[in-house]
Amino acid sequence: MGEDKRPRGQQRQGGPPGADAAGPDDTGPKKGKGAPKECGEEEARTCCGCRFPLLLALLQLALGIAVTVVGFLMASISSSLLVRDTPFWAGIIVCLVAYLGLFMLCVSYQVDERTCIQFSMKLLYFLLSALGLTVCVLAAAFAAHHSLQLAQFTCEPALNSCQCKLPSSEPLSRTFVYQDVTDCTSITGTFQLFLITQMVLNLVCGLVCLLACFVMWKHRYQVFYVGVGMYSLTASEGQQQKA
Repeated sequence: MGEDKRPRGQQRQGGPPGADAAGPDDTGPKKGKGAPKECGEEEARTCCGCRFPLLLALLQLALGIAVTVVGFLMASISSSLLVRDTPFWAGIIVCLVAYLGLFMLCVSYQVDERTCIQFSMKLLYFLLSALGLTVCVLAAAFAAHHSLQLAQFTCEPALNSCQCKLPSSEPLSRTFVYQDVTDCTSITGTFQLFLITQMVLNLVCGLVCLLACFVMWKHRYQVFYVGVGMYSLTASEGQQQKA
């Protein structure tokens, strides 16, 4: 009886490991090899559940609307303000860029462009984002220059206007006249606050446009044209041929 039990014990001890080694363990890792790569690519294209270029386009739209609204509020203070001092034009340009980006990213965006239309839209969005960056930097520079001048002005009300001068000993120093202004505090206080707001908004908007240009350039030249994508495709094709 003892001799009969030993072979049975050996069969019980040796049988299952061999069956487990040749069983489902061989097929498990093969099925899961491609999953981490696909998940990593999807995570690289998303940010908080939203695609990163789409998030930049939404930021462009929000900042463009804010710059436009503040620019029109500045223009309503005085009718003699120059166009460069009320940069609603910068906000309108950025809004147009954002609308193009939203249309491209929500309708027909693909990182690896396959048609001439997709490539043209991405190139146009890149160029318009660069234009938006330039315009926002110019608007911020004009606002900073005017704000520095207002900090040195001495203003006095005169004939339904506000006349401001730089402190100078010369009697023929330049006088800046703001028409349709009855209270000079709206120039030295409210308008000055609007200028500072425009500086901040345009600088942030320019930074967002710069990031949009970088993302478009990265998707075009860094992600899919360095050989990584081609290597993964050839490797998957080789595995399929072996199978």
